[in-house]
Amino acid sequence: MADLTINLAAICTPADYNTRPLDTIYSNFIDALPVVKYCSENNKRLIHFSTCEVYGKTIGSFLPKDHPLRKEPEFYVLKEDDSPCIFGPIVKQRWSYACAKQLIERLIFAEGAENGLEFTIVRPFNWIGPRMDFIPGVDGPSEGVPRVLACFSNNLLRREPLKLVDGGESQRTFVYIKDAIEAVLLMIENPARANGHIFNVGNPNNEVTVRELAQMMMEVYANVSGEPPLDEPMIDVSSNQFYGEGYDDSDKRIPDMTIINRQLGWNPKTPLKDLLETTLTYQHKTYKEAIKRQMSQASASS
Repeated sequence: MADLTINLAAICTPADYNTRPLDTIYSNFIDALPVVKYCSENNKRLIHFSTCEVYGKTIGSFLPKDHPLRKEPEFYVLKEDDSPCIFGPIVKQRWSYACAKQLIERLIFAEGAENGLEFTIVRPFNWIGPRMDFIPGVDGPSEGVPRVLACFSNNLLRREPLKLVDGGESQRTFVYIKDAIEAVLLMIENPARANGHIFNVGNPNNEVTVRELAQMMMEVYANVSGEPPLDEPMIDVSSNQFYGEGYDDSDKRIPDMTIINRQLGWNPKTPLKDLLETTLTYQHKTYKEAIKRQMSQASASS
């Protein structure tokens, strides 16, 4: 029997938080309970994948937009051992995912404190790269809504305007999947230095608004594909239109990297433009012809 269990199972797409909140809560909390219990009772080490969503909104988001404290890192940089977890109201079901993830983190931490469970909790900050999520109607459901990179990739491949939810003003950081895997391998290989810790795994140098991400992706994809830009490359849609009632969002997600650097010596390497070039080259090569065929078939049958 293995001495290490890595738990990655979860319902974790934004569209599901709103439309399937019960499944989301069960998947991320109830279904994880037997895994934690098994590891605790059988002296198995656990690496549990959580999410940067557990932080919710930043303290700075509650300050007036022109307030000078908004520029102070302590009000928006997210620290594993210090930053509070601030969610929206209960009627905003979008927070069902973050709340369930936070509660299982608290259970794991309590098992460590009371029963000696050896654990490491991973908080991913937007890991992206080739094969990231599904392209609707090609290798996933046509009605599905994937994460932002796959959403924008799907629009680019179909030559559709990129949809910016609520103006695309939310800010995100993105880390290349190869960099993130290096961090996880260090956790696996260095149990004494990883046990008992929660690690942010992200790249604070790759921060952009969602609108800026869309602009970068359009520029990179134009170089990759050789296709001219659309006359109307982006359109604004409301969160209610895109995700349905009950959606809410965090403002900024900038990870503090102090703990993972101190314990494991890890820092991300890949700039955002480089990882977008790699990812969109793969997306174009893998999906463009399949989408052409799908669109041609749909046109012929209409």
